[in-house]
Amino acid sequence: MSLHGKKIILLLEQQYQEMEVWYPYYRLKEAGAEVVMVGPEANHSYPSKLGYPAKSEVAARDINPSDFDGIIIPGGFAPDFIRRSEAMIKLVSVMAEQGKMIAAICHGPWVLCSTQALKGKKATCFFAIKDDVINAGADYVDAAVIRDGNLVTSRKPDDLPVFMTTIFEVLVQTKSSKANTK
Repeated sequence: MSLHGKKIILLLEQQYQEMEVWYPYYRLKEAGAEVVMVGPEANHSYPSKLGYPAKSEVAARDINPSDFDGIIIPGGFAPDFIRRSEAMIKLVSVMAEQGKMIAAICHGPWVLCSTQALKGKKATCFFAIKDDVINAGADYVDAAVIRDGNLVTSRKPDDLPVFMTTIFEVLVQTKSSKANTK
């Protein structure tokens, strides 16, 4: 499946879950998508839960959401740190308002709880944040992946294959951000 012409944001913060950053990163690149690692600060190295570094290319405050087709929010403890950045929350909020693909796995939906993205949507997450997702207005479903429009959520690293398959489906079905800006 080709994703040439698609441009995706992958959010970074410290304590991210390794598989939930690197598996999507390489799968999307392999399919021809441009993947941009975005953190609170540009050119900053964020260590994973096990210390594996990932370097941001751009700061969230410097991103134009209209230039991108979607955003992926990994889990681990990174979402707790992502939620502390006003620019990161604003970026996710604007992309949701623009109808872009929003994908969150494991603790990633915690970030969505700080936006309006879950209101009236079906979603899943790691069981420990189920109450937060429900309180943010989502209809929680315990499943490997839930797609509600352009919102894609999954529970844990074991769900990555179906999470990525669903992300690919959403991206193939939506117009490229480059087509929208010409």
